[in-house]
Amino acid sequence: MSTPPRERTLEGLCLKATPLGEQDRLLLLLTEEEGLLKLAASGARKPRSSLAAAGALTLIKAQVARGRSLDRLRQAQVIRSYSRLGEQLELLAAGQWLLELARLLIAEAEPLPGALALLLHRLGQLEELRSAPAEVQRLEALATAVQGGVQLLQLAGLGLPMNTDLNGGGDLVPPIGNWEWRCSLLPADGFCSGRKSGAVLMLNASELALLQRLLRPQLPRKRDGELMGPERVWLHLQELLQIWCREHLGRSPKALTLLRQDWPASAQRQNG
Repeated sequence: MSTPPRERTLEGLCLKATPLGEQDRLLLLLTEEEGLLKLAASGARKPRSSLAAAGALTLIKAQVARGRSLDRLRQAQVIRSYSRLGEQLELLAAGQWLLELARLLIAEAEPLPGALALLLHRLGQLEELRSAPAEVQRLEALATAVQGGVQLLQLAGLGLPMNTDLNGGGDLVPPIGNWEWRCSLLPADGFCSGRKSGAVLMLNASELALLQRLLRPQLPRKRDGELMGPERVWLHLQELLQIWCREHLGRSPKALTLLRQDWPASAQRQNG
């Protein structure tokens, strides 16, 4: 990739903001043009600083100057802030899980086309849940994180091979209604029909069918608009993503893992 110009203007989502020295802040931006970008925001921790509003979960228009070891944020205009997600733990955890996954998948100075738009879309969906009843909010937030995670992995070339059966390489077609059927996840390779030794997780037919629908733009819903799948199924799919990330990325996002501790025990029980 060619060296960026000495000064340029970028639009980016701040994935992380950490203290740098006594008064500065280190920002990690996701941009469409440059992938992940680390920026030093001088004086951003001063209350009256013009850069104070540039923090995590904000979409900013940034004027950036190239530095020797670290680019610097000269000016920042907040386009949209998603900080209100922090008012509800479930929404914040779902949003942070997606941001963590993006940090694992996207390299500095290596753009991942479509990733910024996808994250902004999912954060917007989470924000719309702020006024929803608690139970609806919790389930919809979890489902939004799971679908966003599936799609981010797909964009990065690490998508779950959920449509291919390792037994012969044919299509993996879940027999809906057959409650005895299982497919096995072999983390290094993918899915195969049946109960296999070495499997770390198994899905029933309806769980696999739900997973296969997550590459579509919208969450899977019934005719009345209710989300398909109970909480325990979405928790199961989120566990699957954690396993896949650990195998293929070396580690997995932690935000939703911590939140699972507060999930109703009945929602976390799975059928083997």
